[in-house]
Amino acid sequence: MSRETAALGTQGGRTVRLDGRELREPASLFAAFARELSFPDYFGHNWDALVDCLHDWHGHGGRTKDVAILIDRADELLGAAFLGLFVSVLCEAAWKANLQLDADGCPHEDRYPFALHFVFLLEDTAPAAFTEAAASGADVGVALAEGRLTATLTGIDWPGADPVMPFRGDLP
Repeated sequence: MSRETAALGTQGGRTVRLDGRELREPASLFAAFARELSFPDYFGHNWDALVDCLHDWHGHGGRTKDVAILIDRADELLGAAFLGLFVSVLCEAAWKANLQLDADGCPHEDRYPFALHFVFLLEDTAPAAFTEAAASGADVGVALAEGRLTATLTGIDWPGADPVMPFRGDLP
């Protein structure tokens, strides 16, 4: 991953690291995101607020073009009951950041789109182990390619989202 993060840095982007051990419960997950990404005091510590603060992050002092949030020890999340919801929330935040749409689906007049990536860094677990849980999120499609599991929003509610073959349970 260091090659990709180095390239992001040379292009004016930023990398933020979170520890998967802190993300095993929703309350500590919200606290870790708020702390590491310097969310504003009004952050509501819930899933909708996480989407809002992630896609509005540049408005909170982020002076970078693109952002990659790396989750170290993401193996810790595999058994979390909320994993599908979490993946769906991250996909929604990235979709909104990439298009910079407000809650009404209209483009922001004063904000420019930016790439927002989330990477689960695994130590002992194969990416394929996450397919079912990740695909259980609302409107999330997953695909396994070159040893990486990718997730994106699918369906008509997410125009412009990258197409991905939905998980069918037959991945190697």
